[in-house]
Amino acid sequence: MSSDAQTFCVLADSRQVAGAMTRDELRNIPSVQALAEILRRNGTTSSSEQAATLARLIQDRARHALVSDPSARLYDVLRRETGRITELISASRLRSALNATGIVVHTNLGRAPVSDDTARAMSEAAASNVALEIEPDSGRRGGRMAEIAGLLRLLTGAESTLVVNNNAAAVLLVLSALAAGKRVAVSRAEAVEIGGGFRIPDVLRQSGAELVEVGTTNRTYASDYAEADLGEGGVVLKVHSSNFDISGFVARPALAELRQVATAQGWLLVEDLGSGSLVDTSQFGLEHEPTVRESLEAGVDLVTFSGDKLLGGPQAGIIAGRADLVDRVARAPLARAVRADKVTLAGVAATLRHYIRGEALERIPTLRMLAVSLAELRSRAERLAGRLQGEGIDATPMETTNYAGGGSLPGQALPGVAVRLALPHGSIERVARSLRMDPITPVYGRIENDAILIELRTVAARDDDRLFDTLVRGVGTTPTSPQSASIR
Repeated sequence: MSSDAQTFCVLADSRQVAGAMTRDELRNIPSVQALAEILRRNGTTSSSEQAATLARLIQDRARHALVSDPSARLYDVLRRETGRITELISASRLRSALNATGIVVHTNLGRAPVSDDTARAMSEAAASNVALEIEPDSGRRGGRMAEIAGLLRLLTGAESTLVVNNNAAAVLLVLSALAAGKRVAVSRAEAVEIGGGFRIPDVLRQSGAELVEVGTTNRTYASDYAEADLGEGGVVLKVHSSNFDISGFVARPALAELRQVATAQGWLLVEDLGSGSLVDTSQFGLEHEPTVRESLEAGVDLVTFSGDKLLGGPQAGIIAGRADLVDRVARAPLARAVRADKVTLAGVAATLRHYIRGEALERIPTLRMLAVSLAELRSRAERLAGRLQGEGIDATPMETTNYAGGGSLPGQALPGVAVRLALPHGSIERVARSLRMDPITPVYGRIENDAILIELRTVAARDDDRLFDTLVRGVGTTPTSPQSASIR
């Protein structure tokens, strides 16, 4: 317990009567002045005003807890509420953790980490002034997108680029700028919800565009688009299935076919690529994910995609394609509300340079996780399991199944290797929580068949020692049934 919590508990204990508390004893809660003085004396805050605010919060929480549960002891209530306040002030919830779930792009864990170079570029941009909208050679005002636009032109052939805060914002911005008051054709198979309540029909309504559904849920043809009554200035919106899949008796038109339809009718062709890959994912043993360059070369006017996920940079939404259309989108009123800041732009630029240098698979964590060999995972698992067995922990390597996750490559699996932690009955949830709450390096594994699995694909090899230390702290010495450290 922290020194703050101990002091509060002593104060509470000296003022409460023995036995269960009653509502009449709410007056035994220490005064704001007394609590604030302890907060200042223990260094929780040096501000008298802030100390009083925190003291009132502790009082309010204590009153609520005692009224809700009259049998609660004031000592316990103050200890709990004080601990929560102290933890909130002293420790960030957004601290480094290890993803041992086997899901490469784990949305709930902040998706995949960026490269060291990208993290350094973002940190430097955040901590200092940068030439964001000024040309260093002339000293005149310049555009904030020039650097990234140049990099993406090299990588994808896009004439121009705009970066916003995420891909959902990119889709909304494009439709608001180019399709407000107009009709947009979307296949019924693609009028979907793609996470977080983000539904394509809702986005169209929000943008001011009118949705025109074409085709059927499982089969849509180019002729369905051609027969749609979009009128002048219509838009064909293609939504790539980056986190959903329809299989079986299906039909989808190729982008080249949609390009022909759009050209014949004088419509724009826009594609939401979702995860936005810049490399051929088939090299990882996965199905080929359409790349940004492929979409643009097929004739898409504008493509939107994520800067994180398969691309492997910080969270961002990227709009790329025809310069005249990107310029129109950039001038829309909504563009300023969703534009990316200097930190995000620095991170996206640093990530794109990995691709240009040909080092993306080695330097970008997302791609490195996808590319790691099964042999390497086996070797690491056997080594880690052996070390844990030396600490009295029942740990055994086992082959598993991993996933890309995070709205990428739906339904596609990768072979994985995990370390299985066999624990006494009834202790699994407790140990899993202990690993998540570790004060030095939290670890998030997964529970399966009465054991905790520590997946190694999503943990960098350089973090194996940190992982081992947390597992020893979290699991401790338990009754074991030693097993051989071989894959089973």
